[in-house]
Amino acid sequence: QVHLEESGGGLVQAGGSLTLSCAASGSIFVINVMGWYYQAPGKERELVADITSGGIIDYGESAKGRFTISRDNVKNTVSLQITKVNPEDTGVYYCNFRSDGRNFWGQGTQVTVSS
Repeated sequence: QVHLEESGGGLVQAGGSLTLSCAASGSIFVINVMGWYYQAPGKERELVADITSGGIIDYGESAKGRFTISRDNVKNTVSLQITKVNPEDTGVYYCNFRSDGRNFWGQGTQVTVSS
């Protein structure tokens, strides 16, 4: 079992920046993928970005440009920096961990962008 603890969400003003963080604990294999998904109200969850333990990054189509993902393999953390936020970024951001056929989700952290 892998537990994911997210932090960094909240209310942010349009044009600002924020960083979401996620810490994984539990039965963690060295080879894994950690990432962030976004779900807007009434819509399906979609990939923002993920990063392998080897540093390979994949950004979702809507996330290129303002989003930067990074990770710390020693601390088993993954972070997502969002710059120039806008109201369309409002939603719930979920941390994801995948490894050896297992898939885990965090509880989600709400991000609300005020205009």
